[in-house]
Amino acid sequence: MTLVAQPQSMHFDAPLALQSGASIRDYDLAYETYGTLNAERSNAVLVCHALNASHHVAGVYEGQARSEGWWDSMIGPGKPVDTDRFFVIGVNNLGSCFGSTGPMHRNPDTGRTYGADFPVVTVEDWVDAQARLVDALGIDTLAAVMGGSLGGMQALSWTLQYPQRVRHAAVIASAPNLNAENIAFNEVARRAIVTDPDFHGGHFYAHGVVPRRGLRIARMIGHITYLSDNVMNDKFGRELRNAVGTVAGGAYRYTTQDIEFQIESYLRYQGDKFSEYFDANTYLLITRALDYFDPARRVDGNLTRALAAAAARFLVVSFSTDWRFSPARSREMVKALLENRRQVSYAEIDAPHGHDAFLLEDPRYLSLVRAWFDRIAAEFGA
Repeated sequence: MTLVAQPQSMHFDAPLALQSGASIRDYDLAYETYGTLNAERSNAVLVCHALNASHHVAGVYEGQARSEGWWDSMIGPGKPVDTDRFFVIGVNNLGSCFGSTGPMHRNPDTGRTYGADFPVVTVEDWVDAQARLVDALGIDTLAAVMGGSLGGMQALSWTLQYPQRVRHAAVIASAPNLNAENIAFNEVARRAIVTDPDFHGGHFYAHGVVPRRGLRIARMIGHITYLSDNVMNDKFGRELRNAVGTVAGGAYRYTTQDIEFQIESYLRYQGDKFSEYFDANTYLLITRALDYFDPARRVDGNLTRALAAAAARFLVVSFSTDWRFSPARSREMVKALLENRRQVSYAEIDAPHGHDAFLLEDPRYLSLVRAWFDRIAAEFGA
């Protein structure tokens, strides 16, 4: 059965206090729900999105081709997160460019577009905003909160900020904080954007331009880190573009400017596509939120102490070839949770796809998540 998604939006008048000391008021959160909330309101699952995703988690939009949600393989009728049993909520984060209030929207305090003046937001701020939406939906306790990558950080943060409101948490292909290498990748991508002549200090909307060159480069950098070396070699290797010929045929043109290798063509395609739909200021905001997340920083870097507040049961999943959020980072979380005597299921899946594996249809991975959610459903008799 095809799941038809219905985009929704909820407005919040009251100011939301942010970690930075600033606040934001009169904001909207875009969201979608799938399935039916049961009479006890005990079957709700919140899905948190990663960097360039949105509230459109599952299903398709009626009359729109190629409109599948970004985690459609995971969520829907009869799927691992079965919407015949669970009420699933997808929320677009504050500062995003897919419907929730962000830099492209009007600042109610000035009447002008936020642009670079949009306040800095953190993972903790997103969780607080999500909690307001969950409140408005009449849900006291979530059966589960789940996410991959940056979404996994939000799931982890939910268990610390609202420990009594989360029964289970799935933290997939994620980490308790970014290492220096990851922060470095984010900074190079941000510099590509802010040094684009069309950026105009973040107020490019007023100039009628978009810093596409910077966005293209940022996406190219990011995309390299999402794929494993094996995937890139298997998919592209050292192949030249068809128009050029093959190495065996002596087709090198020894150019410094043109696209010659297939991997170059692929990255430029990804960059071009990204620059058409993503907002530059949103990219800066979200990557900064990634950088800042570190629940252990307030307890001298001691992750065990930081996770002591969590009361949920956890599923932690990593992928062997994910070098951006490596299995070692997941094992750090598992160790800290076990030291706090929390219930944790951990799986390290030998998959070739790199960080993107959490979005793909690996049967072992999907079966694992299905079994975990089957146990959750059994708790409320579904």
